[in-house]
Amino acid sequence: MTDSLPLPSGHWPELLPGWVWLCGAGPGDPGLLTLHAVNALRQADVVIYDALVQEAILDWAPQAEHIYAGKRGGKPSANQRDISLRLVDLAGEGKRVLRLKGGDPFVFGRGGEEAQTLVQHSVPVRIIPGISAGIGGLAYAGIPVTHRDVNQSVTFVTGHDQSGETPSSLDWASIARGSQVIVIYMGMKHVERIAGALLDAGRPASEPCAVVCSATTGAQQVLETTLGTMAHDIGQSGLEPPAILCVGRSVLMRQVLDWQGMIAGEAPRNLDPLGRGRPAESA
Repeated sequence: MTDSLPLPSGHWPELLPGWVWLCGAGPGDPGLLTLHAVNALRQADVVIYDALVQEAILDWAPQAEHIYAGKRGGKPSANQRDISLRLVDLAGEGKRVLRLKGGDPFVFGRGGEEAQTLVQHSVPVRIIPGISAGIGGLAYAGIPVTHRDVNQSVTFVTGHDQSGETPSSLDWASIARGSQVIVIYMGMKHVERIAGALLDAGRPASEPCAVVCSATTGAQQVLETTLGTMAHDIGQSGLEPPAILCVGRSVLMRQVLDWQGMIAGEAPRNLDPLGRGRPAESA
């Protein structure tokens, strides 16, 4: 595979011995890798990868040692500090180290913590952004996080903090009042509490919501629901993390923009899901 798709000619950065590159692998589909990510995979001596990184992505680095460092809720996981110090040790051995993280390393991925540890130990680091699941995963479900007729803002939040509980630092009432569309990472475990907080703050029970599980992969599943029934519907569906939750009217756009359904031969369910009586105008 590494020889069948050469990178375009040009100056590509070299992953030098003793360096660590923190790289986002995107939400799952290997086709969503950046060219910088592919370049890094081809050079690495060792790849330390997360649970959400698809095996097919590792095929781009057959020459490298692959080390699993996945962290999944409720399952035995590597300690975050141990992962960070492992990166330091491997770099100290003169290895070309690629730290491969699902989505974007700086979007709820603890990449900032790992980069900070590396800098504190005088390890040179390069950051390679990736497509975050809160954007790319919803796009694969046919849900735009922004739409001119729906929202001029979007808020990204995490559903749990370091303790595994709903973040106490989040002002859910303010988020509910001020956010037109809310995208929630890692919110399945506490969906009942989160939905309840948004309802208590005045969001309507009828507000459209979507749950996108295993986004952009062959196992992707999408549940369309409402804020008032989301927790119940998730429980009845049997869906499992990883998942992105989306709260807001942009979810309605899936009725016309479910492009994966179009590939399967399905017709759009509604060409005017927002009830505007007209197609969207060009800018």
